[in-house]
Amino acid sequence: MSSLFFKNAQVVFPDRVATTNVFVRDGVIVDVDAPESTSADVTVDAQGRYLMPGVIDDQVHFRDPGLTHKEDLATASRACAAGGVTTFLEMPNTRPPAITMDGIRLKENLAAEKSLVNYGFYIGATSENVSDLQQATNVPGIKIFIGSSTGNLLVDEQQALEQIFAQTTLPICAHCEDETMVRENTAKYEGVHDVAVHSKIRDVDAAVTATKRAIDLSLRHKHRFHVLHVSTAAELPLLANTQPYVTAEVCPHHLFFNVDDYERLGTLIQMNPSIKSAEDNRQLWEGLLQGAIQVIATDHAPHTWEEKQAEYPSSPSGLPAVENSLALMLNQVSQGKCTLTQVASWMCDAPARVWGIVGKGRIANGYDADLVLVDMEQRREIENARQHTKSRWSPWHGTTLTGWPVATWVNGQQVYGEHGFDESVRGAKPQFDHQRGGFWATPDGIGLR
Repeated sequence: MSSLFFKNAQVVFPDRVATTNVFVRDGVIVDVDAPESTSADVTVDAQGRYLMPGVIDDQVHFRDPGLTHKEDLATASRACAAGGVTTFLEMPNTRPPAITMDGIRLKENLAAEKSLVNYGFYIGATSENVSDLQQATNVPGIKIFIGSSTGNLLVDEQQALEQIFAQTTLPICAHCEDETMVRENTAKYEGVHDVAVHSKIRDVDAAVTATKRAIDLSLRHKHRFHVLHVSTAAELPLLANTQPYVTAEVCPHHLFFNVDDYERLGTLIQMNPSIKSAEDNRQLWEGLLQGAIQVIATDHAPHTWEEKQAEYPSSPSGLPAVENSLALMLNQVSQGKCTLTQVASWMCDAPARVWGIVGKGRIANGYDADLVLVDMEQRREIENARQHTKSRWSPWHGTTLTGWPVATWVNGQQVYGEHGFDESVRGAKPQFDHQRGGFWATPDGIGLR
């Protein structure tokens, strides 16, 4: 039983930024216009700073269990807290893969023990586990790898995809790159060790073909579908006229890096889907601003520095981003390219609505007190040595940003601030309510319990 009072905060609401006072009791926001005389156990004077809802990163790979030399739930959740991420949704391609509810429960138990922030875990689709997908409850959704995976998590046969879309009810998300095209391109560039060919192997056509295929399945089966990490301008027209079934997201690396950066960064920006052109950067930004894309997520996928230094194509695809994603977007606000309300929509409210995360994503009465205090005047350089991810590197090393999260609360408990982390805090599994209809059915927020 505790109370928390933010006074003189510039609060980022869905439709405006307003200076007000926010009162929190027992982890829940109870008054977003509290009088200055309000008494609380803890008072935070937020004068000159902005109070945002906590970020929900709906696409991360935290490597726990099975690949914890790269990352684990303790290090990853510290990175989240430092970056203003209060809830993460993690992908199923761990070892063992999370393709049953027993596999999900294993990861939930690990998170309950280790994670400083809130957590949810997708169930992975295979060609043979439709019954497991049908039985899954209170999870964010189903993840399909239509390309870019190995073993039984790769599902690219049409019959299996039709069955999953037709016979399950949870919302689906997918990695969309056409596996046949990628394999043909791989053979074409066999023996080439220049990482720049990665964007020719995983080219625009591979992305467009798979995204078109998945959207067709979604619309025909009237099944909610989320396009992960849109990487090409050519995918944007596919998203038009797909309501109420289809939503989409973009990642910072596809907004800020392009093929011209391979010369400078090499395998550090080797990603699946691959980095594309500067024109793709520009049009993806426009897609965000115009509402064709609803969500920003990181696809945080850490590998060790040594692994990333391997000669292409032995180098793995993936990069860490979860602790810098909000700051990267705040920097865009400082440059006048977008607003704080837009950032809060893309990174907080929209993912809560897409995945039915009850009581999350907004600063409003009755919502959970997952909150981030932001200093829009702070200038800081991203440095490998200061990264909290276990991999301890960032492709943005050496980049100076204006606007940083400086304190983070999870369910009303401060987990990160100027004195570091409160390691006693643990996040919780939120409620996923898919009966609320997803993003297009919840324009006023996902709502309360």
